[in-house]
Amino acid sequence: MGAEGKKNGLTDDIKLSCRNVWKVYGDNPDQFFTNRQGDIGDQASHARSIRETDHIVAAADVSFDVHVGEIFVIMGLSGSGKSTIVRCLSRLVEPTAGEIILDGEDLLKASDTELIDIRRHKMGMVFQSFGLLPHLNVIDNIAFPLKLQGIGEAERRERAERVIDLVGLQGRESSFPRQLSGGQQQRVGIARSLAVGPELWFLDEPFSALDPLIRRQMQDEFLRIQQMLHKSIVFITHDFLEALRIADRMAIMRDGAVVQIGRPVDLIMNPADDYVRDFTQDVPWERILTAADIAEPTTGSIEGMGRISGDTSVEALLPYMASHEAGVVVESGDGSVLGVATAHGVVSALASGVIEQATVQE
Repeated sequence: MGAEGKKNGLTDDIKLSCRNVWKVYGDNPDQFFTNRQGDIGDQASHARSIRETDHIVAAADVSFDVHVGEIFVIMGLSGSGKSTIVRCLSRLVEPTAGEIILDGEDLLKASDTELIDIRRHKMGMVFQSFGLLPHLNVIDNIAFPLKLQGIGEAERRERAERVIDLVGLQGRESSFPRQLSGGQQQRVGIARSLAVGPELWFLDEPFSALDPLIRRQMQDEFLRIQQMLHKSIVFITHDFLEALRIADRMAIMRDGAVVQIGRPVDLIMNPADDYVRDFTQDVPWERILTAADIAEPTTGSIEGMGRISGDTSVEALLPYMASHEAGVVVESGDGSVLGVATAHGVVSALASGVIEQATVQE
């Protein structure tokens, strides 16, 4: 996978920054902040003092960056604040304090007119509830946000047809929502959000209402679309296995605050506390660890050895290791040698997971 934030060729360019964002509900939430500044030092004690006044802290001093082309996953249990934050990022919910920087500009300073324009042209949103208009067929549902932009009918239809192909809904253009399965309805929702050509894409538990098999198919479809479009994405989920499948990096939230941010493998191998560890303890390590994670420095000749990409999963490596005792050369995306993956390295990595889990259970 490479360095943090660099999976699939990501750059250091930052698309969106969430800086010290708070969302407090109550009679007078502004009293706890000076000039809407969210950087107040000790987050935990400040949140505690706010709660003692019968105010609700839905988001507490939340900060993270989303890189250009990155899938940034936010996860946590119900009530952890993850959905509140994604709505703050789009200003569907107005933050009490902090900054949200989009392309170098503070979104919280945008006027209502500017905000409408940003939402219509730069943002795409997909939610758990499909939100389809029941009296419109598939193509008209998809084209609806383009109609709001004032785009002519011919161009609306052309753009809608393009995303219909992208999400695999060919032949269902004239169907109405009641005639579609849950997975097909969600595809319409995804296509509608993509029709505007968003630079930033928010998805709030988009697949959680689907059956397990359909959900996995939609995850595959989502990853296929992202591989082609390279959107900057904030994806909300409560399912750690779903997060592992799609995340470049992820943040875990609890009680409105971010507990830990990192690559999935970082959170699995180095959980910040028991809360994070509870999310990760049942994860099959062989599916998560990659060749780059277990690669050891080369100590001898690698002439004639097989070569694999660093993002190859350990699970995929196991059959090869069974018949190649010397191991395999692990390469980065640019072809440089990261090291050698050996059967010993695989066993050591998997054993460390077993030992860690056994220690926790004690």
